[in-house]
Amino acid sequence: MSADPTQSSSQLEAALFRWENEGGACARRLLAESAMPIDIPQSIGTELEHLRVRVIALENLLISLLSQAPERPRALGREMATFISPRPGFTPHTRTLAAAAEMVHLVGRAQHFQDWVEGDLLS
Repeated sequence: MSADPTQSSSQLEAALFRWENEGGACARRLLAESAMPIDIPQSIGTELEHLRVRVIALENLLISLLSQAPERPRALGREMATFISPRPGFTPHTRTLAAAAEMVHLVGRAQHFQDWVEGDLLS
């Protein structure tokens, strides 16, 4: 059985026409449009900057509170960092690893100020 070249060409054109009319072209166009850069409103940038400021304030407040706390809350913070670290057989996610390291770092910074007494210079 030999295929007629004119028939296969017309079948191809019909298939392409259907694809164009049934949304295939729209899907391709939407994919191309989604790859275009999105304009981020100025208000979102402002909100992100305010969020950064609040996080810095909270970190420093946490350090000051932990510095005057007994050893158990600091140990609990270190334990929690170990708990969120990836366990054997699980995928290590970069953000989780960074969060665990930051928790340990915050506890360490709090220990630095543990013996600070009011009136001493912060160093």
